[in-house]
Amino acid sequence: MASFAPIKAKMEAEKIATSAISAFESTFNSLVSGNTGIIPESTISPAPDLIKTDSIHIESNAQLLKETVVLKLNGGLGTGMGLDKAKSLLKVKGDDTFLDFTAKQVTKMRKDFGFNVKFMLMNSFSTSEDTLAFFEEKYPSLRAEEGLEMIQNKVPKLDATTYLPATCGADSSNEWCPPGHGDLYAALVGSGRLDALLADGYKYMFVSNSDNLGATLDLKILTHFATTDAPFMMECCERTENDKKGGHLAVRKSDNQLILRESAMCSDEDEDAFQDVTKHRFFNTNNLWIRLDKLKEIIDKCGGFIPLPMIINNKTVDPKNGSSQKVVQLETAMGAAIECFAGASAIVVNRSRFAPVKKCNDLLLLRSDAYVINSDFIPMLNPACGGKAPIISLDSKKYKFVGALEDATVGGIPSLVKCDRLTIKGLVRMSKKTSLVGDVSIVNTSDEAKFIPAGEIKDASLDLTKAVGLGPLKSTVVSTSPIDGQKPGTSGLRKKTKLFMGENYLNNFVQAAFDAVKASGTDVSEGSLVIGGDGRYFNDKAIQTIIKMGAANGVTRFWVAKDGLLSTPAVSAVIRERGPVWQKAFGAFILTASHNPGGPEEDFGIKYNCENGEPAPDSLTDAMFKNTTTMKEYKICNDFPTIDIATLGSTTVQGSDGSSVITVEIIDTTEASVKLLKTIFDFDAIKSLLDRPDFTMIYDSMHGVNGPYAKAILVDELGQDESSCMNAIPKDDFNGGHADPNLTYAKELVAAMGLNKEGNKIDVGGAKIPTFGAAADGDGDRNMILGTQFFVTPSDSLAIIAAYADTIPFFKAQGGLKGVARSMPTSGAVDLVAKDLNFDLFETPTGWKYFGNLMDSKALFGGKDYTPFICGEESFGTGSNHIREKDGVWAVLAWLSILASENTDAFKPLVTVEDIVTKHWAKYGRNYYCRWDFEGVASVGANAMMDKMRSEIDANTGKVVGKYTIETADDFTYVDPVDGSVAKKQGIRFLMSDGSRVIFRLSGTAGSGATVRMYIEQYEPDNISMTVSESLKDLIAVALDLCDIKNFCKTETPTVIT
Repeated sequence: MASFAPIKAKMEAEKIATSAISAFESTFNSLVSGNTGIIPESTISPAPDLIKTDSIHIESNAQLLKETVVLKLNGGLGTGMGLDKAKSLLKVKGDDTFLDFTAKQVTKMRKDFGFNVKFMLMNSFSTSEDTLAFFEEKYPSLRAEEGLEMIQNKVPKLDATTYLPATCGADSSNEWCPPGHGDLYAALVGSGRLDALLADGYKYMFVSNSDNLGATLDLKILTHFATTDAPFMMECCERTENDKKGGHLAVRKSDNQLILRESAMCSDEDEDAFQDVTKHRFFNTNNLWIRLDKLKEIIDKCGGFIPLPMIINNKTVDPKNGSSQKVVQLETAMGAAIECFAGASAIVVNRSRFAPVKKCNDLLLLRSDAYVINSDFIPMLNPACGGKAPIISLDSKKYKFVGALEDATVGGIPSLVKCDRLTIKGLVRMSKKTSLVGDVSIVNTSDEAKFIPAGEIKDASLDLTKAVGLGPLKSTVVSTSPIDGQKPGTSGLRKKTKLFMGENYLNNFVQAAFDAVKASGTDVSEGSLVIGGDGRYFNDKAIQTIIKMGAANGVTRFWVAKDGLLSTPAVSAVIRERGPVWQKAFGAFILTASHNPGGPEEDFGIKYNCENGEPAPDSLTDAMFKNTTTMKEYKICNDFPTIDIATLGSTTVQGSDGSSVITVEIIDTTEASVKLLKTIFDFDAIKSLLDRPDFTMIYDSMHGVNGPYAKAILVDELGQDESSCMNAIPKDDFNGGHADPNLTYAKELVAAMGLNKEGNKIDVGGAKIPTFGAAADGDGDRNMILGTQFFVTPSDSLAIIAAYADTIPFFKAQGGLKGVARSMPTSGAVDLVAKDLNFDLFETPTGWKYFGNLMDSKALFGGKDYTPFICGEESFGTGSNHIREKDGVWAVLAWLSILASENTDAFKPLVTVEDIVTKHWAKYGRNYYCRWDFEGVASVGANAMMDKMRSEIDANTGKVVGKYTIETADDFTYVDPVDGSVAKKQGIRFLMSDGSRVIFRLSGTAGSGATVRMYIEQYEPDNISMTVSESLKDLIAVALDLCDIKNFCKTETPTVIT
């Protein structure tokens, strides 16, 4: 006989509770003993007549609520309906999910009765994270309650032949499965919750499924249960033809004990008797009432568990691979415990207490007007239905999954209050303008979803097979397969252009993004989708593809930038500022690889920004990536016309059947951004500075998308000559350059400002050097600031803007700056300003999305308000809370505002960029700082180097290296103070005892290979006149020794020094 020992060892290795192991051993022993789990019809008799709640006349006792706990079973993912997250997070009525209704029901009950009725969830290892995040965001007071969650156990899947634990090399999580809701009892014991509840005086527990919104704590039923002194009571309903395939209540002849027989416990020869609803009249609603003290007695008597009947499910170890190892999954049902309680009872309840959503039929009915929500947040049959719910029968093959139903109801759900029966075969599209009356049958045998006509349809059989379809709006489903490596980095997905141009590469990622966005709760049929980019090669074709795929995925309005040109900060501005409200953007695709080179042989990129204008958070990009790994198909409207993106205006595309209209509006590239910036800065003061005869400037857009913005502001708004705008014509390959605004790549500007690539002065002969210089990257979100033969480091730039924030009307009018933040590798210069001026200060991982959370702390999370807010990164990114991206133009205008504030008297000598920086150093000291980039190194070697430094963290802490002592060595971990999310492995840090720092990171934004970034910083409070190379020479030598990059990456010569 097969041994339980290897199963026990595997469960113990996972630290699974002893009670769960014992319960599974009991089930396993039943399996290997030859027990099939079948309950023959000959061994049972029908359940006797049961008490009906309508016949109970008893005075409700509210005092019992003090001793009662409500528990919702919330372990299901809803995989049978095509879901991959907690089923209870599915929207069922309006924007409310199952958990919304549960939370509102509990809150209302507490308010009505004046008792803080105990509420618990039994989550599974698959639903815990999503569920707790939901309560944290929407119902934080419930989330904070002690003992809210109890985790369902997991058990091994067993090889169908040997009964040994199954294995799955591709994904070890597939080796486990939930043990069924019969695990409730083992989980109560193993978690310590049962003993804790009894110790706190709780006596009664009401248990129900989270997808059954009718199952609420009924005080009359509770009082009846308490009065009868039964140890266990099951709520039942009378079976109808619709229920004949479900389990039923029966009496075991051998001991006259009530038992539960599920369909898996019935043999084929007994199937007719099993489905005879006149014989076996009652089914289990899975609403159970349990005496906790009696439960404890039985568990103690049985050795720490309840021996429940076994249910066998034959599966494959990988549920998505039917050819993988055949396994058995052993489960138990919690209702089966009725046979373990002597004196257990059952009661017949009204159907309103049994309203689960198991199929799309149920979901469509609940979402329709056939159900209304009462004041107790319980769904009730609409009185207009006349007391009888419509019978819904959707095509089981076409509408097995929720996604298919969502597609069918994009236009709304027909009225069903006067419908008796609705039968649909084939693919259809519904509308809220349709009313179905009586018995309606609809058939469509074509492969295109056809529109159910608007208006009243009464007692009719419609064949839509030959009806006119959508024409140009017809969605085609294209088969595809996963493509490796589509994991977005900190700023989206960046790869070589030719890879993006390959078969299905862009399509797969865009579909994965749409699926993730819709799964997050965003209704893409409302509002607008913004599309734009930095104009790099392949942008134009990618835009057309996204429009066609957006149309197929339900988007009804697009805002596309003229010529496809829209800077990253401008995208954020359009999302946040452009109206009207009913058209407001729900998100955006930005086609950019930022500062990476462009062209057919170079890089391309795509990122998604959300409805508040910020980059997609980790949770969303993680969902996108997960989707790419299982991609089987994408949707596209192949016949959608190519849109002329060179001409401003709107194009309307209508379906041939008149049911759908999609609008594509080509919007001005600069309008929203310029309009917003004019509300932030004093353009008149800046113009006065620019008009001074002793002031000149050049702004190098490096042939990226920033050129139109530089011209719109400097030339059109501030009246300057076009010569102030350098390289201002966008080109799809950035004119063969590398549009990265640093001393190495902005060669033309750097030379014009009298510097070399190290930032040192050069002899320019008699050439006149401008007073002020600035550069932008490919997508316009980065900036470099220069004075006459003077380079301002991004870290110093951030600190100085923060110190001078009151010179900018946006900050001054709001009472001054409140908070500042920097990425971890950025120097601590701004820290000194924050300490001096009492600003809130944050150190975050690299990635603008972390700043976005801080900006939205109050508005989205109900936390502290840190705005007005300024933030920045050492990689030439600076910005504020006016948008949710870094903003190159904003930083340039901030510096011009500072210069204008220092030069209000035109008759006095000009205060220069160098004067302002030197003055700042004299007050705060100087953070000598540089970054070395080693671009295009082998990924294997770079990762091995990082792993080596991680492994030596403990050994390096306290170590003396040269003249430095490493006070702390670590791998930076960030716990977000706003939403509690954790970001790990954000950079190896060596923090010296004198405040110096050495940091190593691998960039996640390169198109190919790897980029190792090495950051060196040393603070000097008084000695502010050294060169950077002189001040950091010793620390650089230490850093190279610590990382051993020459050994791992075959070089210690950087490609870029900043």
